[in-house]
Amino acid sequence: MRNLQRNTRTFWYRLYEEVEPIETTDEWGNTVETGGQSMGYGDPVKMSANISPATGASITEQFGNLDNYDKVIVTADMSCPIDENTVLYVDTTPPQPYDYVVRGIAKSLNSISIAIRKVDVS
Repeated sequence: MRNLQRNTRTFWYRLYEEVEPIETTDEWGNTVETGGQSMGYGDPVKMSANISPATGASITEQFGNLDNYDKVIVTADMSCPIDENTVLYVDTTPPQPYDYVVRGIAKSLNSISIAIRKVDVS
């Protein structure tokens, strides 16, 4: 019994990635691509997973001594691309500002646990 569908909640995430090529202008006014990419957040992606209620205790076994997180997302999707640079929309939806950031990731044989922390982005 991995993840029960009735226990999942929908949320959005945005991965930190290369978003567009860097261009410059040469001495003659021509646009030249430098071959580099600028970094930023990609498009929002919708996902469903189990999100714990707010917690206040640290989980030493799962995330080491990490105690600065508010909730835990658990998914059985082992191809989940969320990493430590990802921003999340748990209590809001895009295009509003994101409201959570990833604090830590713990992978096991059949699931991924993601510790997240609430942030105030204005």
